[in-house]
Amino acid sequence: MNFLTKKLKLTYIMISFLTLFVCTLFLDGYTVFRSEGENYFHIFLNGTPIGAVKDESTAEKLLVDARREIASQSDGIVFIDVDMSVQGEEVIWGRLDDEETLCRRMAEIMRGSIKETMHHSYTMKVNEYMVNLGSIDDVQELLQAAVDKYDTEGLFEVNLIGDPSRELGALTAQIVRREDDADENGMRYVAAGVESVVAQIGEEIYDSSEKDFDDFELGLKDVNFSEEVEIVEAYLPQSRLSTLEQAMDEVIKEQETVGEYTIVSGDTLSEIAIKVNIPLDKIVELNSDRLEDENSTIRVGDKLVITVPEPELSVERMEENYYEETYDAEIIYIENNDWYTNQTVVHQQPRAGFRKIVADVSYLNDKEVSREILKEEILMEAVPKIVERGTKIPPTYIKPISGGRQTSGFGPRKAPKKGASTYHKGVDWAVPTGTSVYASCGGTVAKAGWGSGYGYVVYIDHEDGRQTRYGHLSKVLVKSGQKVKQGERIALSGNTGVSTGPHLHFEILINGSQVNPLKYLN
Repeated sequence: MNFLTKKLKLTYIMISFLTLFVCTLFLDGYTVFRSEGENYFHIFLNGTPIGAVKDESTAEKLLVDARREIASQSDGIVFIDVDMSVQGEEVIWGRLDDEETLCRRMAEIMRGSIKETMHHSYTMKVNEYMVNLGSIDDVQELLQAAVDKYDTEGLFEVNLIGDPSRELGALTAQIVRREDDADENGMRYVAAGVESVVAQIGEEIYDSSEKDFDDFELGLKDVNFSEEVEIVEAYLPQSRLSTLEQAMDEVIKEQETVGEYTIVSGDTLSEIAIKVNIPLDKIVELNSDRLEDENSTIRVGDKLVITVPEPELSVERMEENYYEETYDAEIIYIENNDWYTNQTVVHQQPRAGFRKIVADVSYLNDKEVSREILKEEILMEAVPKIVERGTKIPPTYIKPISGGRQTSGFGPRKAPKKGASTYHKGVDWAVPTGTSVYASCGGTVAKAGWGSGYGYVVYIDHEDGRQTRYGHLSKVLVKSGQKVKQGERIALSGNTGVSTGPHLHFEILINGSQVNPLKYLN
């Protein structure tokens, strides 16, 4: 009895085990493997276990699919730190993970490992300036905003077209007039054949006839960018992209840039300030190396530093405008070949006139650059200013000594010794006795010898009516009436007359009065 019971129990256990084993083999995800070496592979992504697959090629395929899923969610190029490892083993049976689930797990881990995303973008270049925008629509809107700043009626639009002079994919900007002759169905009317010829002849006849002021079509006629605009596609990180608002601030708003103004005949600092629309004190500040104050001397041909507010992208435009205005007649100059260019005499004072005009006016941004008068009606004639002016270049003046330390300037001072003046009428440079003294400007020696308080002294008269004086000399090397050239040696420095030590005293006189020599030396 005991033997039979034991046998039944053993049979029951074996049947149960066999039933459980068979059922297990038919559960979802479990597979029976043949003994062929490694046949069960565990996937790890960046050190994180993902699941198991039947072969390594499946793992590689899933990685590609996960990458493709992430890329499909971005319009740029995504850089991800990915390290996938696969560990294989040999099993008789095992559970395989669903491939869709594995792909999703991979994508989740990869999203957390994104290093950088390079966004599809557009780089717009204007001269040396570049701005990066996230879409071609932003580029179009930016350029249109530059035009709309001056085209308040919306007559012109910006088109982006392929640039044949650049590499494939580059665009440039072209401003065109919007079509305004479409019919109610949106069709464009274009004159052709005989009709177009007749229309052209009619326009020429009309243009050649005398127009009245009411016949002109006033307003904006043409708009162009003054610089070449180049747009190219690029892939850039978000940190290098500008918003449309930022780009408008940088590209359209005026920025201060450094410019130069060349002084012309007749200029004064106050007139230059009006011309360039910059305060006079600002001009003096920008040119502190050459201008002391608003009364400083300026010379024709010299250049002044000025700030010129300009946007990165400049717009040229032409408008046809009507004006009622006062105007000045052009100055009439009488050339005098015996005078220097700094000598002028006004023979007739001007008087402004009044007129009505229609003109084609060209602008660069907000600055008028030219004006062509199409029709003019003078209501009151302007009287021109008549000026006689010299044509000869005036002589220049140089420092009359090499080196030396300035010990006394021009103007009030304490008397250095008894008998010395408290108002110094020249400039002193301390130099050793016997140092060569040179003619500051060519001319005729008016005096050479002893000059009381000057000690030994030389006076030279110059062609422009000025005179130079050189005092406290130890030796005079020229004589009265002698012609000397600029830079010619005329004396040796010394310590004669009313002097506190070896030095050269130098003066420049205009109309018999001493002036500050330092303002006239080149």
